[in-house]
Amino acid sequence: MRKFRKVPKTQGVPTVYLKGAKNKKASIAELKSTAKKYKGGKLTIADMDRIAKKRSKSAKKTYKKKYKA
Repeated sequence: MRKFRKVPKTQGVPTVYLKGAKNKKASIAELKSTAKKYKGGKLTIADMDRIAKKRSKSAKKTYKKKYKA
């Protein structure tokens, strides 16, 4: 059986997945519901598209300006 290194988690979700989220509670709920749908075989392509859009909106946008100085 494969063994994985233990990672820090918040409510059963690895903290790395929540790093840039604006609303961490909503992100946790979305990740858990998506995992449940996936395991049950009920995750559709439309659901995946909706989830991708939602995840990109919930991320904090940080852009660094690069100067040629």
